[in-house]
Amino acid sequence: MKILIADDDPQILRALRITLTAKGYQIFTAADGAQAITAAIDHHPDIFLIDLGMPELDGIEVIHGIRGWSQAPILVVSGRAGAADKVEALDAGADDYITKPFAVEELLARIRALTRRVPQEDATPVVHLGNVTIDLAAHSVTRDTSDGQKQIRLTPTEWQFIDILIRNAGKLVTRQTILTTIWGTEHAEDTGYLRLYVSQLRRKLEEDPSNPAHLLTEPGMGYRLDGMTI
Repeated sequence: MKILIADDDPQILRALRITLTAKGYQIFTAADGAQAITAAIDHHPDIFLIDLGMPELDGIEVIHGIRGWSQAPILVVSGRAGAADKVEALDAGADDYITKPFAVEELLARIRALTRRVPQEDATPVVHLGNVTIDLAAHSVTRDTSDGQKQIRLTPTEWQFIDILIRNAGKLVTRQTILTTIWGTEHAEDTGYLRLYVSQLRRKLEEDPSNPAHLLTEPGMGYRLDGMTI
């Protein structure tokens, strides 16, 4: 079971990493909101422990970013004890909220409760877009050709982009969701980024990039991945 802990307090990170590792969890840490989004995309945690008062992106922004593509349980671990903070976090998509300072036994109980909601089967798919095979776990893309399989190289950003679309296959993913998840809220209106990377991905993944069958644009809204098989 993989847990991502995002907190700007190094003592909290160290203590939780030691405690939860001893309990058999695989732990990843992030010291600010931007690192949390990057680690979430890179590692696909089963559970998130998110502080609210972080630099770069605050906890609410991180929750919104994660909820753009993941339904993994989110436990807010915060020093903010006000009811308004709790409501805001839960409305943003958090599943539970615990206030600092906390008893380790209570934190472990909250995690166990959230663990029961996590599917145990492998959630990292190998998918097909026509004659292209994408293995998210292995970070491998191949195309079937008359001469055999051809490897296709994706950049780290292209991987993040296609990962979001694959995990929301058939659904509209808004431009703001993609921009915020990959580049942060300060780039939420920079749609030029999206056009560039969609164009690159179509050249690499589509049979006919000028007439895409899979990476579809929803004008004025965002993008949708169509025709994916597992």
